[in-house]
Amino acid sequence: MTVVGIGADGWDGLTGAARAALREAEVVVGGARQLGLLPAECGAQRVVWPSPLRPAVPGVLAAHADRRVAVLASGDPLFYGIGRALTEELGAERLRVLPHPSSVAYACARLGWPVEDTEVVTAVGRPVARLAAALHDGRRVLVLSAGAGTPAEVAELLRDRGFGPSRMSVLERLGGAEERRVEGTAQTWPHPAGDALNVVGVECRWDGVTPRLGAVPGLPDGAYESDGQLTKRHVRAATLGALAPAPGELLWDVGGGSGSVGVEWMRTHPSCRAVAVERDAERAGRIARNAERLGVPGLRVVRGTAPEALAGLPVPDAVFVGGGLTTPGLLDACWDALPAGGRLVANTVTLESEALLAERYRRHGGDLVRLAVAHAVPVGGFTGWRQAMPVTQWAVVKSPRPSGELPA
Repeated sequence: MTVVGIGADGWDGLTGAARAALREAEVVVGGARQLGLLPAECGAQRVVWPSPLRPAVPGVLAAHADRRVAVLASGDPLFYGIGRALTEELGAERLRVLPHPSSVAYACARLGWPVEDTEVVTAVGRPVARLAAALHDGRRVLVLSAGAGTPAEVAELLRDRGFGPSRMSVLERLGGAEERRVEGTAQTWPHPAGDALNVVGVECRWDGVTPRLGAVPGLPDGAYESDGQLTKRHVRAATLGALAPAPGELLWDVGGGSGSVGVEWMRTHPSCRAVAVERDAERAGRIARNAERLGVPGLRVVRGTAPEALAGLPVPDAVFVGGGLTTPGLLDACWDALPAGGRLVANTVTLESEALLAERYRRHGGDLVRLAVAHAVPVGGFTGWRQAMPVTQWAVVKSPRPSGELPA
C-alpha cells in the first residue's frame, strides 16, 4: 500500500513518484477534499473515509485487500495523519509512504520560526484545552486547527489563561493559490471564522497579572480549585520527583482529591497519561475541571472506591496513594497491579497509616522519609514560622521476585 501526502497545491505539488503511484492504483482512499484534488487521469475507484475514521480503517482495508490501494493524506501522513493508523493495522513494512511538506513546515517557513524551537499542539479530534499546558511567556506554538472556528477558540483560551497579549497568525490554505494570512492579538481578536484549512501560530505573551505557571511540578496551590483535599505545593513537588514520570507512562492517582498529582504528572510530557480514582462525585468533577484548565483534559477520572474501582484499569507504571491507606486491601491491590520496575509512592499524615508504611518499608525496602514544611507568618509585629503537618512518604520501586520466592 502506498500512502501519498498531498497539499493545498494539489496535483501540481506532487512528485513524479507520488503521481505514478496514484495513476497505477486501482483504489484511492482519502477525504472528500483530498480526492477532489485528483485529475481525471487518475482512473482509480475513489473511496471516501467514513466517519468516525479510526474505527473504520480495518473494514476499508479488508474490503480492498486484493487490489492496488493508494491512500491520500494531508501533508506528511505520519505527522498527526492517517499514517499512524495504517502502520498500526498493517505494520510499517507493508507501507510505502511518500510525504508532502507538512502544514507545520509551511507555517514555520512563512513565519520565519525555526521548526525545532516551535511546539505543536493539535486540536484535530482533541480538545483545544491541551494548548494551556504549552503556554509560557516568549514561546512559539503552532495549533493544528480542527476547522474554521479553532482560531476564535484559541483566542478565547489565551485570554482566559492570562495570555491575551499573545500575537496570533492564522495561516489558511498553506501552499495553495488561495493562501491567506490573518494577524492580530488574542485580546482583541476580531476576525470571524475563515477557511477551515488553517494553522494558528501563537507568539506567547503573558499579561503579567494572571498567576504564572512553570513547566515543572510544584504549581502554586492557588492554580487548583480545591476543597482542601490537595497535596500541597512543596510536598507535591517531592512526590512527583519520587514518582519519576517518563514519556508515555501511566499513573494511577488513587484518592485523587483535587487531582493535582495526576495533573502535574501529565504536564511533564504530552504523552504521559493518568487515571484519577475518586469516590466523591463533587471532587471527581473538580478533578476534571482542574485538568482541563491546566492543559491536560485527557486525564481520566474514575468515580468509585478503591480497591474495587481499580479493577479493569490498564496496568500502571506508577501509583500514588494520597489517602485511604488503612482501607483493607488497598495497598496490596496497588502493589499487585504494578509490574516489575513500577513505582509506588504513598503519603500520609496519620500515625495509623504511618505504621502501615513503616511495615511495608521493612518488607519491601525503598525510601521512607518525613517531609516537614513551615511558612513564615505574622506574629504580632514580627514574623515567625507556622509548621504544617509533617507528611510521611514511602517511595519504592517494585523489583522482580527472585525465583522460588513466595509472595509476602
